[in-house]
Amino acid sequence: MKIVVLMKVVPDTYVDRTLSLETGLADRATADLVLDEIDERALEVALAHADEDPETEIVAVAMTPEPGVTSLRKALALGATSALQVVDDRLLGADVVLTAEILAAAVQHVGFDLVLAGDASTDGSGGAVPAAVAELLALPCATALAEVELTATEVTGVRASDGATVRLTAPLPAVVSVTEALPEARMAGFKGIIAAKKKTIETVSATDLGVDPEPADAARSIMLAVAERPARTAGTKIVDSGDAGEQLAAFLLENRLA
Repeated sequence: MKIVVLMKVVPDTYVDRTLSLETGLADRATADLVLDEIDERALEVALAHADEDPETEIVAVAMTPEPGVTSLRKALALGATSALQVVDDRLLGADVVLTAEILAAAVQHVGFDLVLAGDASTDGSGGAVPAAVAELLALPCATALAEVELTATEVTGVRASDGATVRLTAPLPAVVSVTEALPEARMAGFKGIIAAKKKTIETVSATDLGVDPEPADAARSIMLAVAERPARTAGTKIVDSGDAGEQLAAFLLENRLA
């Protein structure tokens, strides 16, 4: 089985992240770039399957600026067979639709039996890319799975909702996204780190994939304006002198909260 894992390189989630006031995008130059944790969990699903079936091939795919190759190499150290990095300055600030177009083309470029991804990135949290990729590839899509089981012909999983759990089954090939309910990724061992240096990372552009990032007739989202977040001000403090209820009601009415 050939499993493609969609990876995203994001600013480190454990440091303060800022937006560029010029572009309105996350300022990646001021933070360390790391693999998104949720995508590492998706990779762990593939690695666990490879533990049981050594013939499994795992390809990590990422759309990232050139410096992201260092983070992508971590996927190889964890056990991915190879990687594909899409590097193209025209993809800066790509919206969900363009991102999905690029990733779908990248997946077709490397070939696959199954596509795995995290359900939502930590820097964007849109949660729409896996389903959009499945739509473009005309494949069944099982999203937000908290459990995943793989066989040679199908994928089965459990999606948790507010009132129930739903068990899903889809024939391969398919696109699957997973949640943080899945196990964390394993640690990269010394042997894996050394082996990663010899593994292949193919670099391609949007043109190489046959995608035009700037077609004249495409409906793309654009940033109209950006401003720094205003400083937080002190809230209204209500002191109970026997009329706290009346004060609270007046506050809610004044701010149109009631």
